[in-house]
Parts: sequence; structure tokens; C-alpha cells
Amino acid sequence: MYFYEPAKGHGLPHDPLNAIVGPRPIGWIASQDGEGRPNLAPYSFFNCFNYRPPIIGFASSGWKDSVRNICETKTFVWNLTTRDLAVRMNETSASLAHGEDEFARAGLTPVAGRIVNAPRVAESPVNFECRLSQCIQLTAADGTAVDTWLVLGEVVAVHIDESLLEDGVYQTAKAQPVLRAGGPSAYYGISDDLRFDLIRPDNR
Repeated sequence: MYFYEPAKGHGLPHDPLNAIVGPRPIGWIASQDGEGRPNLAPYSFFNCFNYRPPIIGFASSGWKDSVRNICETKTFVWNLTTRDLAVRMNETSASLAHGEDEFARAGLTPVAGRIVNAPRVAESPVNFECRLSQCIQLTAADGTAVDTWLVLGEVVAVHIDESLLEDGVYQTAKAQPVLRAGGPSAYYGISDDLRFDLIRPDNR
């Protein structure tokens, strides 16, 4: 077994942590500042944390525009990244000056949310409109504050392309979601060919 203590370094060409915890869904987060200027950025530390109410969240290394905007307006939109949107999603990761428009840079169309005051990506087949529930600064085990912020939001509206619903069941693979993996550039897709089913013991 290869062993290392993270505080002392991993001794490898690339930190394996985010390759082991993966592939991970992408938090493609749209927000706008108090002046109505849009922002769009991908976050690979993202997931769903609660059913009722539905709560999703992402972590930002540093106090970036997305965090600043969400804490100011209390709203944001998560957009599903699909294979045909992957290159444009990657373009929105560029470091732009505050107020510059990632939607325009990536050739994407912002559409106003129906419930929240934040834009969604029109080209994305699934969007979650969210209201901020918590913004938490992370700490190390010894209580030292870390310059990373966990943003949690309650999903208050959902948009789904109806082509992804078959007999009312959402078809995960049909959407061709893009998942982040390890290394500086690795992503993965999923396929129904890789699907397997397990019935939980309590449901047998």
C-alpha cells in the first residue's frame, strides 16, 4: 500500500485525492452580482446533500465571484454539464476580471430564472434554481480557518428537457453528463452499457 500523510506531501506527480474521490459531478454555477452582471463558473467539488428540502452545494477555493455574488443576492442556478457543452464549460473556468461575462466568452445564452434572481444556461438540459441556505468557511481539524467556502443552496425550481424523461423517469445516461476525474485535464462520461442495479436490503 502506498502511504502518505497529506500534511507532509503526497510525493506523487499529481495529488491523487480528487482522482480517488471521483468521478465527480460538476457544479456549473450561474450567479449575478447586485448590479445584475452575470457570472458562470464550474466547480468540481459539488454534490447533492439532502432530499427534502433538496439541498445541493459546492466548494470554492478562495472567495471567488460566485461566492461573492451568491452571498450578496442569496440566489444561484446549477446547470448540468453535458458532453456537447464540455468545451464551453471549460471556457467558463477562465480567470476573468470581476464583471466580465463568462456567458459571452463561451457563447452561451443566459435566461432569467423563473423564481430566483439569477440566470440559467439555456443550452443546458437541466437547471436547478437555488436559494442560499448556508455559506460556511471550512476549517482544519485543529480549528484553523481554511480559505475555502462551502456554499449550500435549497433547490426551489427545476427545469428538465422532456426528452430526458421516459415514462416519467429521468434517464441519467441519456443526458450524457460530464464528470470530473483526477489529474489536470481528465473528465469522464457515462453509458448505459456500464449500468448495473442493486436492490437495497430493506427494499427486498
